[in-house]
Amino acid sequence: MIQVGINGYGTIGKRVADAVRAQPDMEVVGVAKTRPNFESEQAVTKGFPLYAAVEERIDQFAEAGIDLAGEVEELVAESDVVVDTTPSGIGAENKSMYEEYDTPALYQGGEDADLVDVSFNARSNYEEAADADHVRVVSCNTTGLSRLVAPLDEEYGVEKVRATLVRRGGDPAQSGRGPINDTLPDPITVPSHHGPDVNTIFPDLDIDTVGMKVPATLTHTHSINIELGSDADTESVRELLENESRLFVIPERLGIDGSGKLKEFALDAGRPRGDVWENAIWGESITVQDGELYLFQAIHQESDVVPENVDAIRAVTGSADRDESMATTEAALDLGFDL
Repeated sequence: MIQVGINGYGTIGKRVADAVRAQPDMEVVGVAKTRPNFESEQAVTKGFPLYAAVEERIDQFAEAGIDLAGEVEELVAESDVVVDTTPSGIGAENKSMYEEYDTPALYQGGEDADLVDVSFNARSNYEEAADADHVRVVSCNTTGLSRLVAPLDEEYGVEKVRATLVRRGGDPAQSGRGPINDTLPDPITVPSHHGPDVNTIFPDLDIDTVGMKVPATLTHTHSINIELGSDADTESVRELLENESRLFVIPERLGIDGSGKLKEFALDAGRPRGDVWENAIWGESITVQDGELYLFQAIHQESDVVPENVDAIRAVTGSADRDESMATTEAALDLGFDL
């Protein structure tokens, strides 16, 4: 069993912990938190050993009546792999600790690409993470774009990608980002950082991205235009995308016309926290005209990187190839909507 430590138990960390626990070949050694709060209490309630990420705050846990298993260095020492889900920039500060204990580490997309040996997307470049010591699981938006580009590039070739990203203003729990009432180019300059980030997965891909931020919390929404390298038609492209396990082509009959209904659908389907691990592509938006593909997709920013983190664990430990890992991850999570 692969022993996995999770440094950070917030939006991503708690989801990764649940996903790792569900895998048949992994165990959660423990999770680390910087301070006692409701997530710390829930981690203990779920049976995850809890470690203090900041030595100076150990007394705060005792005062809150929360038992600790130790300090974060002990968690790192006991783990075969550590998944760092701390806020952007903190992972870089933690890198020396992982190196001190010779423990491979996975970081999230908020860290700089030059921090790591390889940026990772399971569908696109799984093999490149083999035996790497430091791997960055790319951001939710880059994950969504990479999942879409990979099969299209394999089947038709991709000449050019243009994407407009309409980004949520904050996650539902990020009260510090609101209340908000504005629509912002983010950034105002072109391109946004997302295109260059996709190039960490596809170095030769010609991609331009622009971004804007809106007062919403549920998902990001992408407007996609892809110039394909060979002849294709709408139906063949739709069939290709429907056959990808981490792309959910929303059937028109479901009447899901936006992110609100998408989240309600996920909750009704029994998804934990209403998570949508897949890219959600509106089926009726898929259009091929004069060799160019157009579509809209929703990216659930809180959860789409979760299966990628699980696959990255297997990639760095060399415990499974891409197809085996993705299939195992998806079966354990019950990924895919039963329609």
